[in-house]
Amino acid sequence: MRKIASTPSRRLGKIATIAVIPLSLIAAGALVSTASYSAFSATTSNPSNNWTAGSVGLSNSSPNSAAFDASNLKPGSTGTTCVAVTSIGTLPSAVKLYATDASQTQGIGDWVNLTVTQGTGGGNGSCNGFSPIASGASVYDNSLTSFVNGATDYRSGAGSWSPAGGDSPETRTFQITYSVSPDAPSSIMGATANVNFTWEAQNQ
Repeated sequence: MRKIASTPSRRLGKIATIAVIPLSLIAAGALVSTASYSAFSATTSNPSNNWTAGSVGLSNSSPNSAAFDASNLKPGSTGTTCVAVTSIGTLPSAVKLYATDASQTQGIGDWVNLTVTQGTGGGNGSCNGFSPIASGASVYDNSLTSFVNGATDYRSGAGSWSPAGGDSPETRTFQITYSVSPDAPSSIMGATANVNFTWEAQNQ
């Protein structure tokens, strides 16, 4: 006898129909994901950006010689010299004066007064043409001992000069005067003192 194929039940038919729907959605999604679109585009650039550090710099009119080489001092002795300091940096800065490599014997610095005045003109050991600035000319006026002990670095240094920086150098002359007290005692005979005058600029 010939066997007749059975017809799928309604339940199986529903299963088949449900299984087809997700496959159709997956196929449609694949079509969407592979589609491509053109777009308008425009750009603009700001080219050749560069960064260059500025500088601070100082030079002076007597870089290789002492401002003073005084000997045979006695009560009442005095002397004056002028040093021109030039700012060659491009940045605004503040300049301070302080002591380095200082030494003394027998307390001679207690009896030597040091006066520093800032102005224009003169330099390289000569004060010809020197003129104090109109305001704030005094940089220091006290004993040599106070200077070497109190002005030892930039932070504790003396002075108020603030070069503007830029392309043009700026010069300030410092008139330095020492004077031995008329009351200096005999105990300082043969005593010595030595100090380097150091100017330092730091940018603002």
